[in-house]
Amino acid sequence: MFFKHIYDTSLAQGSYLIGCQAKGEAIVIDAKRDVDTYLEIAKENNLTITHITETHIHADFLSGSHELAEITGAQLYLSDEGGADWQYEFPHESLKHGDKIKVGNLTLEVIHTPGHTPESISFLLTDHPATDEPVMIFTGDFVFVGDIGRPDLLEKAAGITGTQEKGAHEMYRSVQDFSKLPPHIQVWPGHGAGSACGKALGSVPSSTVGYEKIRNWAFQFESDKEGFVQYLLEGQPEPPKYFAMMKKLNKVERLLLTEVPKHPKLSETEFLQKYNEGIKVIDTRNKVEFAKGFIPGSINIQNNKTLSTWAGWLLNYDEDFVIVAPEEEMDEITRKLMRIGLDRIAGFISEVNLSGIKLEQADVINIEEFKTYLGKEEVQIVDVRGKTEYEDGHIEGAENVFVGTLPQNLDKISKDKQVIIHCQSGDRSAIAYSLLKKYGFNHVKNYSGGMKEWREKGNPVTS
Repeated sequence: MFFKHIYDTSLAQGSYLIGCQAKGEAIVIDAKRDVDTYLEIAKENNLTITHITETHIHADFLSGSHELAEITGAQLYLSDEGGADWQYEFPHESLKHGDKIKVGNLTLEVIHTPGHTPESISFLLTDHPATDEPVMIFTGDFVFVGDIGRPDLLEKAAGITGTQEKGAHEMYRSVQDFSKLPPHIQVWPGHGAGSACGKALGSVPSSTVGYEKIRNWAFQFESDKEGFVQYLLEGQPEPPKYFAMMKKLNKVERLLLTEVPKHPKLSETEFLQKYNEGIKVIDTRNKVEFAKGFIPGSINIQNNKTLSTWAGWLLNYDEDFVIVAPEEEMDEITRKLMRIGLDRIAGFISEVNLSGIKLEQADVINIEEFKTYLGKEEVQIVDVRGKTEYEDGHIEGAENVFVGTLPQNLDKISKDKQVIIHCQSGDRSAIAYSLLKKYGFNHVKNYSGGMKEWREKGNPVTS
C-alpha cells in the first residue's frame, strides 16, 4: 500500500492519497483545490488516480475534488447520507453507510458519522491481502487528535438555525459508536492544531482509536450526554465569515480552476489607475515592514499561515483586489487564497514607494507607553482578540471588538478619543490598525506586544 498525508499548514487541513501499488490505482480523500500536488505524487509513484472522495461538504476550504475529477476522469464518490437538504448537487457516485470503495486490493468501508454535519462519513481502510482487519480510519472533521468536530458551524456560519443542538446529540452517538472500534486502528483526521473546526486540536498528525479513548475529552462522557453536549458547544472560536460561502460552493456546480493562476505584475501606472478607482489593496508584507511605510487605505494581512483565514474574514467574493508582495511569494499566496475561493486577484506590486503616493507609518507603542494611557477617560482600549480569549483574561478597562468583524462594528470605536488596540502578540492588531486607518480613524496606536507580553511581565488581568 502507498500512503501519503498532504498537509496544508495555512488552513491546518489534511488530505490523503492512498494507492494500491500492485494494481497502480489510487484514491484521494478531501483534496485541496490546487490539485497539481496529487498529480505529481501519483506520477512519481507510478499510480493513476482512479477514485476521489470526501468526508463531508466542507466549510473551511474550497474542495478540489471536482477539479481533480475533471482533470483525471476519476470517479467521484460522495456522501448520500443526512437527508435531502445535505446532498451534493452535481454528478457523483452516492455513498451510504456500509458501502465499500475498492481501490485495487484496498477496501474503504463507509461509516456514517454525523454530528459535525448531517452527511459526514468516515472511511475504514483494509489492506488486502495482507489482512482482512481494518488498519486505518479517515475521520475528516469527526474525530481529531485530542478533540472532535464542532457541530455549530451550520448555525453560526451558514445561518441554519436549530442545527447545533441536534448536531451535538448526533455527535455523542457517533463518538459512542467510534469507541467500539479496535484500539489499534490508526486515526487520520482532516485537520490539526490551528483549525477553526474545533477548539482543542492536537498538533500531531495522527493517533489511534485506543489513544483517543484515553486522552480525547470527548470519550470521557460515556454516561453523561448532556455534559458532553454542553462542553462541546461552549468556548468554540468564531467561525470565519467565508465558511458560509465554502459550504455553498462545495455543494453546487461551480466554475472549476484546474490550474494555479499566474497573476500579472502591475506597472506603476496600472496600479495607480486601479488604486485611484478604489480597488482594495492587501499588503502581505511583515507587520514590521508594513509599519515603516504603507500605502494609505491598504490592509495588512501578513503572508503567514493565517493569511487565508484573515483574507476570508475581510475580503468579499464579488470584488477584485491587488496584492503587495515579493514576486517570489506570489505562487504561494495565490495557492493560499484559491484554497478558499478568493480568485479575483487583479495583479500585484512588490514596491510601495510610488510616485504620487505619500506613505503612512503605523504608530506602534511599547508596554511602558501603553501603561500611561490606562484608566484615562479620553482613551479607549480595544482588545481585538476573539470573544473566548477575551473572556479568559483581559486588561481591565479594555473593550472587546473582534478584528474579524471590525468593519461591521466601527460604531463601537471612538473617533474622538485616543484609541489603543492590542491582541495576543501583534499580528491581529496590525490588521486592525490598518483597517481603522482605512476607515478614517486618525487617533489610533497599536500596542504590538499584546497580551503575551503583558502577562509575561506579570501584569494583572481580569475576566
